[in-house]
Amino acid sequence: MLDSLSPARRRLVLGVGALILALGAVVLVAVMGGRDGRVDPVAQDRPGPVLLVPGYGGSTGALQVLADALADQGHDTQVVKPAGSGTQDLRDQAADLGEAVDAALAETGAPSVDLVGYSAGGVVVRLYVADLDGGSHVRRAVTLASPHHGTELAALAKSLGGTVCPEACQQLDPDSDLLRRLNAGDETPPGPAWVALWTEDDETVVPPDSGSLEGALDISLQEVCPGLGVRHRDVPRSTPVVAIVEAVLGIDQPAVPASPACTS
Repeated sequence: MLDSLSPARRRLVLGVGALILALGAVVLVAVMGGRDGRVDPVAQDRPGPVLLVPGYGGSTGALQVLADALADQGHDTQVVKPAGSGTQDLRDQAADLGEAVDAALAETGAPSVDLVGYSAGGVVVRLYVADLDGGSHVRRAVTLASPHHGTELAALAKSLGGTVCPEACQQLDPDSDLLRRLNAGDETPPGPAWVALWTEDDETVVPPDSGSLEGALDISLQEVCPGLGVRHRDVPRSTPVVAIVEAVLGIDQPAVPASPACTS
């Protein structure tokens, strides 16, 4: 077919074809590289500072017991105070977390950070790793009672309108676009070693096993401590939770402690 064209028209057709192929390659890179491209995992045997990410509403007080316990173990710990109300777009919160990570690395000279996200903070951690190159900066990513697959309470609040359910609340609806995208394919983006800890007594993350994360060291607190009752608000200050977090932030491959103190 090309042989029947004049040399000038043949060059034009070939040029247009090359342009189409080039544009297709750019689109493919954009689609393929957004979530798991260009990840350079950090060394697992070199712990850096620990950043604790608060849950919905941004209250840092719930994480102070855990932060103090980790500091007593020799960790450089920081509870990340959200830039806004803690109810704004979770993607914006992930960007703010990225700035906190950059600042911690610059200040300490450490090769990486460990992230511990409580409740919605765990979803923020996942967004940072999945979408903002966090996989090249995070050694361990630990989530505590996080609504990875949403919570029915958010769906109920969303039905009452935006005043009752701000943007972050709407994004925690089990049927939200954000969670559908985040959970499509690999729930644990490459880079860090992932740990997901949740409690069967959770009355905020409904159903409680929404805190489970495929591909992570997945820990139901009641499987470790049968009969122990720990509600959502008590997770970060529960004695066995503190012991488990201390253990999985070590230099060895994350694992459940052999015999954590199973008392509330």
